[in-house]
Amino acid sequence: MTSNLSWDLYRTFLAVLTEGSLSGAARALGITQPTAGRHIAALEQALGQTLFTRSQTGLLPTDAAQSLRSHAQAMQHTALAFERAAASHGDGVNGVVRISASEVVGVEVLPPILTALRRAHPDLTIELVPTNRIQDLLHREVDIAVRMAPPQQDALIARRVGVVDVGLHARDDYVARYGVPASLADLAHHTVIGFDKLTPFLRDATKGVPMWARETFAFRADSDLAQLAMIRAGYGIGGCQVPLARRDPRLVRLLPSAFRFRLQTWVTMHEDLRANPRCKVAFDALVAGLTTYMAG
Repeated sequence: MTSNLSWDLYRTFLAVLTEGSLSGAARALGITQPTAGRHIAALEQALGQTLFTRSQTGLLPTDAAQSLRSHAQAMQHTALAFERAAASHGDGVNGVVRISASEVVGVEVLPPILTALRRAHPDLTIELVPTNRIQDLLHREVDIAVRMAPPQQDALIARRVGVVDVGLHARDDYVARYGVPASLADLAHHTVIGFDKLTPFLRDATKGVPMWARETFAFRADSDLAQLAMIRAGYGIGGCQVPLARRDPRLVRLLPSAFRFRLQTWVTMHEDLRANPRCKVAFDALVAGLTTYMAG
């Protein structure tokens, strides 16, 4: 096996894995398709492994390629962290800070907080990753994460910003048409919005609510934003963060004492970034803004 391989080969390998073809990888990386092909051929020769096989739909990764995926992703995260750190040198707060949060928090809650942060520090560039997947802070997938669970790793700085209630809500015209459920059992006679796949988090959060099950839902989506959009459209009854629902005068909270679960919210980052100016101001801004949001 050849050592000291160029990072470009690994980058192209990861792009082909993601895009499923040489042409797609070339477009994503801004290189030509022949160059992408040469990179894959050079990597296969150096590793002594076939990484992709051709099919009618594109390139299919072999077992060897799949086993290397996580290592290539780790290299990519390290490279991006290197670029963010390099861009932050100089006087004042500048450079790139990468932040992750759940879909709803990232899209519905963080924009005014990040806008104020940018106005206070105009040389700061913000990258936002709205995802319900927990991003790896130890491997620097992101610099800062807003999480709905306490971090487990000792190498992380964490600040608890509060607890956000999630309750059942529907639009006023839905309530006017179909009435207010008197109990959780009454949800069987309503149009209920919920998840498609049961995750460990959902199983734990709703274990005391037997009616909250996939087979009872008249609309199913694993995207929190899609569920929120359907609640706002008047489709039916669904779960929504209470402080967020309060912003919309048409949303009515239902069964507040029977259906309520609470999400502890934390802002976290790697302890090595404690003294980094760009990360410190972003961390502090998120803590302050989310604390205000949690207070309602």
